[in-house]
Amino acid sequence: MGVTIFTMTHKKFPIPKDPVYVPLHVGRACSPDYGYAGDDTGDNISAKNRYYGELTGVYWVWKNIRTTDYVGVCHYRRYFCTEDGRILNERDYLEILKDHDIITSKKLKLNFSYYDGYAGDYNIQDLDITGETIRRMYPGYYDAFERLVHSNGTYFGNMMVTDKKRYDEYAQWLFSIFAEVEKRIDPSGYDDYHKRVFGFLSEFLLYVWTTVKGLKVYECKVGMTTEKYETRQVKEKLAEYFAAGSLADAKQYFLKVLEKRPDVLMEASDITGELKLSMQVVAVCTLEREAYGESVVDRIRDFDGLMRYFTKLNGIINDCAVKQNAARGPAGREQADAKEELPEDAVRFLRGQNVTDVAVEASARLFITDEERLREVVEMIERSR
Repeated sequence: MGVTIFTMTHKKFPIPKDPVYVPLHVGRACSPDYGYAGDDTGDNISAKNRYYGELTGVYWVWKNIRTTDYVGVCHYRRYFCTEDGRILNERDYLEILKDHDIITSKKLKLNFSYYDGYAGDYNIQDLDITGETIRRMYPGYYDAFERLVHSNGTYFGNMMVTDKKRYDEYAQWLFSIFAEVEKRIDPSGYDDYHKRVFGFLSEFLLYVWTTVKGLKVYECKVGMTTEKYETRQVKEKLAEYFAAGSLADAKQYFLKVLEKRPDVLMEASDITGELKLSMQVVAVCTLEREAYGESVVDRIRDFDGLMRYFTKLNGIINDCAVKQNAARGPAGREQADAKEELPEDAVRFLRGQNVTDVAVEASARLFITDEERLREVVEMIERSR
């Protein structure tokens, strides 16, 4: 049984030596030829690459590949890997697929519902229209769509490996939906990043599809071979300001960066989420200094330490928000208010790090816009401390 993993790319890149990985130039119909196989032959939608991103390659594989038992999609700088970072080989894939139906990226655990996150970064009408289209075309999927879109999980990167029959079934479902959605939205006026609307939507739809199908999913670690130079440069400069405790300078620098590169906070650039966390460091620590005369950055000056601190705090806030949301309704809320407590490791963190009231509330406001929900989450954390 053979495995072929198509490595989607729009530029020259160091090709893995393992022959299981086959470069596929996506959008080749509208870009220079880099010498790789392209998605512009046979039955293809290569010319739509600006709106579909790597999905033009996903479509091409669906319509044109018939010579492999298992097929997969990864990216020129994103690969499925072991926990210690080794890129998977054919033997690894076959071993995993003995006991699983599909391999995907590990599910992202967001600090907000998928719906709220999409509304914050993209045109929410596009997601609403997609949901309406699913309700009309595939009503058996709609309840799961509605439930999951208001939860806090999603896959990312449109990365998957499965048998070709199942791959084709997914592609038929996905592209039939988008064929209808295309008739109702017009992303031509979006900037170059947001034009890739169908690529963004499909990451979540893979989660919906695997859930409804009841597939046994292997959520695999994704390794990044490179980070964008611009992103690394910004992080290094912010690390210098944090080391000096210079919050005002860090804020001024970051605002100048955003003027020139508004896409720097997008997932494609901020692949670790550390630039968004850096904004949180500046905002929260500034408020702490105003309230107490000192802040977290006066105790933790190294960049990695600050990232760990705020990642942990956000995780605690998110867990509380999920519990509080599950307990909504008069009876549920009364029970949660009376009995809900944080896990011991969360309590140890809050006490051991002397996490301030300002840090809790300011951080929570980044993810929770409803004042009632915000109050309940903050009170839940305060009771546990």
